[in-house]
Amino acid sequence: MNAARQNRIDEHSRGVYIIAATPFTHSGELDLESIDRLTDFYLASGVTGFTILGMMGEAPKLTEAETTQVMERVLRRVDGKVPVVVGVSHASNRHVERLSRQAMELGAAGVMLAPVANLKTDDQVYGYFASVAKLLGDDIPICLQDFPQVTGVHMSVPVILRLIEDCPSVVMFKHEDFPGMRKLTQIREQSQARGLRRISILVGNGGLFLPQEMLRGADGAMTGFAYPEMLVKVVDLFQAGKPEEAEDLFNVYLPLLRHEFQYGLGLALRKETLCRRGAIASAYVRRPGPVLDATDQAELGRLIGRLEASIK
Repeated sequence: MNAARQNRIDEHSRGVYIIAATPFTHSGELDLESIDRLTDFYLASGVTGFTILGMMGEAPKLTEAETTQVMERVLRRVDGKVPVVVGVSHASNRHVERLSRQAMELGAAGVMLAPVANLKTDDQVYGYFASVAKLLGDDIPICLQDFPQVTGVHMSVPVILRLIEDCPSVVMFKHEDFPGMRKLTQIREQSQARGLRRISILVGNGGLFLPQEMLRGADGAMTGFAYPEMLVKVVDLFQAGKPEEAEDLFNVYLPLLRHEFQYGLGLALRKETLCRRGAIASAYVRRPGPVLDATDQAELGRLIGRLEASIK
């Protein structure tokens, strides 16, 4: 228990927390062997941590039993080497509480929570997160997920600062608004001006704006690009005070990263790339979900080929 507690996320967390894909067989069943293989692949790439059961992890398509299987399998395979954050977003607070406590008992480092739908005002957004934080207690670290493109909920800077001030368990912010770089700057500047805690900010959106976001005060990335070793190297270079070298490396991968970022198709592209890299046995996306056609496959192959030629 003490080791698990030391491995929890906090305000100082930084680096690359990979948004892990959930592998399935060609027939759509959970592929436990590929979970092990993918976990090893991510660890070998040097990631700082994992985030499992996120939106790109197809969490809403899993049964409760499968959700438990994924948590158990990944946490057992990681074996405390790096922190593992578990996505617990759900329309029911009771479900959020149950899943959060189960995740922490299994050794998770914290939980990630997105707002429920139909929160329209600042007070409603604040009330939702504050009530869940109170329900979970100060002992479960929370990463707030700000992803309005999917949730339809806008989290304003005043609400975020209010949650930082009032909820000590809120230690991390997943910044995924689009466009949202100005929001990142405002959180950093206004938080400092008010003397609030400086919480960890990790960025998503496939890492598309990672260099600019690092320069604006991000602590790293929480995303699932199929070449995670690039994200790791770029963040390491920024933290070593080498921003130009970091951006040069990032730009080599940018065409493929941008291609993978496509809404509606990105998950299928990401899983196909992971499959081609040998990290998972099947690129199957559980239905309903995107399916690549022959042109999509050829297009992806061309981009991968160009990237690998550039790397060599």
